[in-house]
Amino acid sequence: MSQPADPPRSILVTGASSGIGAALAAEYAAPGVTLSLGGRDQGRLAAVAETCRGAGALVHTMAIDVCDQDAMAAWIAKADAHSPLDLVIANAGISAGTGGGGETDAQTRRIFAVNVGGVVNTVLPAIAVLRARRRPGRIAIMASLAAFRGFPGAPAYCASKAAVRVWGEALRGHLHGEGIALSVICPGYIRTPMTAVNAFHMPFLMDADKAARIVRRGLAHGRARIAFPWRFYAIVRLIAALPPAWSDPLLRRLPTKD
Repeated sequence: MSQPADPPRSILVTGASSGIGAALAAEYAAPGVTLSLGGRDQGRLAAVAETCRGAGALVHTMAIDVCDQDAMAAWIAKADAHSPLDLVIANAGISAGTGGGGETDAQTRRIFAVNVGGVVNTVLPAIAVLRARRRPGRIAIMASLAAFRGFPGAPAYCASKAAVRVWGEALRGHLHGEGIALSVICPGYIRTPMTAVNAFHMPFLMDADKAARIVRRGLAHGRARIAFPWRFYAIVRLIAALPPAWSDPLLRRLPTKD
């Protein structure tokens, strides 16, 4: 196992107003740490910021939609100019059901816009600022265990997470010679407002603060892929390895978001 790297002192997190994004902000909050936190809900974002300031961190917030390409580029450049970024976590994401419905046409388009377009709008400006100052840094992309196999109940969500997982894995090799590290995070079910709407059983459901500790530990050790819980990861990889003729009948029995 690799030795832990120096802890990041300037961290930017998208989707930080709730869920695992808020938990990651709280996990990293400490004296001497600068946090740049983005989210759409200004009230919830302010509450997260207050918690992080209570832990001693210097916190800057931005009410922002990751789908706004120009605004994202400007925010990331400003955050880096204020405190050179060591770690950028492209965390913002949505699924169907958070708005009270399944994957309708409109939700499908919004899922791709946020989960893929929003990640692109975060990662490309982050690469630009890290590349421009030739300073080592790390980018983390929030994918999902759903990225390894399409599930009938959430086709757009699975596809969006698969897209950013594969993109991140390809970018890692592309950026290797420039001192820019990239990790892809693939969690299972995390207890967040996104999963709170699920009426079905969620195996290996994990609290967000525990997930944040796992992510932080993985990033500190420079892991390329941080997938957890390991038993759920093993099950998903097994299902993905099965021929579709075997796996499709099984997956069609799984519940969908209502």
